[in-house]
Amino acid sequence: MNKTGRTNAAFILFSIFSIFLIVKPQAAWAQTSTETIVVDAQAPAHPFPHYWERMFGSGRAILSLRESYRHDLREVQNATGFSYVRFHAIFHDEVGLYDEGAGGEAIYNFSYIDQIYDGLLENHVRPFVELSFMPRKLAAQPSEHAFWYKPIVAPPKDLNKWADLISHFAQHLVDRYGIDEVSNWYFEVWNEPNIDFWVGDPKEQTYYQLYDAAARGVKSVNDRLRVGGPATAQAAWVDRFIAHAVENNVPVDFVSTHVYANDSSQDVFGTDEAIPRTEMVCRAVRKVHDQVQASARRNLPIIWSEYNASYKNEPDVTDAPFMGPWLADTIRQCDGLVSMLAYWAFSDVFEEQGVVKQPFYGGYGLMAEDGLPKPAFNAFKLLHRLGDQRIDVDSKSALATRRSDGALVLALWNEFLPEETGEEKQIKVIVKSAGSVHSAVMTRLDSNHGSVLKAYAAMGKPATPTQAQIAELRRAANLSAPETLQVRQGQFSATLPAHGLALVEIH
Repeated sequence: MNKTGRTNAAFILFSIFSIFLIVKPQAAWAQTSTETIVVDAQAPAHPFPHYWERMFGSGRAILSLRESYRHDLREVQNATGFSYVRFHAIFHDEVGLYDEGAGGEAIYNFSYIDQIYDGLLENHVRPFVELSFMPRKLAAQPSEHAFWYKPIVAPPKDLNKWADLISHFAQHLVDRYGIDEVSNWYFEVWNEPNIDFWVGDPKEQTYYQLYDAAARGVKSVNDRLRVGGPATAQAAWVDRFIAHAVENNVPVDFVSTHVYANDSSQDVFGTDEAIPRTEMVCRAVRKVHDQVQASARRNLPIIWSEYNASYKNEPDVTDAPFMGPWLADTIRQCDGLVSMLAYWAFSDVFEEQGVVKQPFYGGYGLMAEDGLPKPAFNAFKLLHRLGDQRIDVDSKSALATRRSDGALVLALWNEFLPEETGEEKQIKVIVKSAGSVHSAVMTRLDSNHGSVLKAYAAMGKPATPTQAQIAELRRAANLSAPETLQVRQGQFSATLPAHGLALVEIH
């Protein structure tokens, strides 16, 4: 190589090295984003009822007789104070409620019904009664759903017998528990009749026949009993359901429906939008809220009786720390739009796809098999500590609340989609009008705090952990001790990793 060539080569190398020096630090700096959040402690606040923790779903009715189910129920109830539980299949043949004699007359047996509801009430939780599915001998045809336990999803062979079943069922509950108790329950007619949980043809019109007979059967026992529907998937039918009830003078005390964050925009809105998992639930809630407001019954409570971040088994979603920011942001977006938002479900004591084969498979529950708390359980546990008055802040990554003990309580998060690695975020909080802020303590939830997954991976992800391993995993799932933050002139900072949630209590 001649001198000119060597000089050019040296210049190129020097240029590359210089670019590296310039770009390298910028790339490093790009790994941390920043946000400043100003909280005015004296700003007007609005009521912030904990609508997201009033009700949870669960596996089907008969599972509630298991001690593992009741263990998980107690753990979640202790963490959240929830009031209602909803499950499918109280009329399934395995519960034994309905039979027929030789002449076709109805025979009722409430033995397991009583044990199921006694168990809930003994644990300080009331039933949100889903009136489903069809007893085989009452069904017009033996149409089975694909679930492992094969519920019958056909219309009744006789609507009068269906109405008689409902009225006998409701009367028994009132006789056993008293009208003052049962009037606090909810009776929801069926589950997701717009998809494969109902084979009536045409679906919507035959569902209305089912609903009308059931609603009138419930009210025939006592008008104080609350009944509603349509319990649809994908936020469907609500506007037409209300119109039907009004036009036909059919009782309706609330509307209910469902959506999952990975439902398609085509199914929920009839559009081809790409709605991210982080927005779908509250976009659907807003749709139904607006429909109810535009209806002839604009004061009907809206009960979202199922939702989750996924209707599939996705371990990187429902088992992962992603759920912390996702839940917090969902609560932020849906505030004021819904009476209850019922997470599906509180436990992986759950058999829709068959017997659970390993602890972490992307199940719906907050508690994995063997009573192992998932990050989502800890997210609910943290968010339970928010106050009941919400202060507006200019941020999509924070909730600011005032608690009855005078504390300011903030939820801060760093949200990315499950498939995104993300970057850490430094959050600076400025508290105004608070007088002297004496202390701020922060509790974290992320892959290194309050998540059992690393400990489970370290032991080789056993499908059937030993008792010693289960004890170790339960310890690993515990939330870490709170950190004391350095507060200067009402300001403090915190750095959150991607998919991180923090609860900060300020006194």
